[in-house]
Amino acid sequence: MTSPTSVFLHYLGLLRTLLLRAEEAGIAGNRLHPDMAPLVQQAKSAIGFATRTCCPLAGREIVRFNDDDATVASALRELDATSRYLAAMPDDAFAAMATRTIDTVAGFAELRLPGPEFYLHYALPNFLFHYTMVYAIAREAGLPVGKADFDGYHQYPAGFSF
Repeated sequence: MTSPTSVFLHYLGLLRTLLLRAEEAGIAGNRLHPDMAPLVQQAKSAIGFATRTCCPLAGREIVRFNDDDATVASALRELDATSRYLAAMPDDAFAAMATRTIDTVAGFAELRLPGPEFYLHYALPNFLFHYTMVYAIAREAGLPVGKADFDGYHQYPAGFSF
């Protein structure tokens, strides 16, 4: 199985590009709905899930690089610090993740989950939820983004749409 850090590093790199484009377009405060967090907060939530996932799976205390600054610059600092931290984690740090039990909080729910369930059913989907919200807000605001910007794999000819 691919190391959790490689998955997060891949998507954090794509998130970095989305954040830079959102800042340039002036949409960091945009929301999909009035009761949802704005783009920059969605990005910060996704970034936080990277260490919130990898640290316990590696048997480490969760590290946080966040601050209360709701700006793209702050989100980029968090993303860069998180990426450096994850890149320094060796793959063998996750050797025991299948046997770990992870205690976490989901909203107001306290959870105790086996490592694989925590990773695949809870943490990774939550990271992707917030990452997807950044993409969706950017798309809704008119940024010309597509699947290639989301996953880094798709390619389509210029002007193509479904």
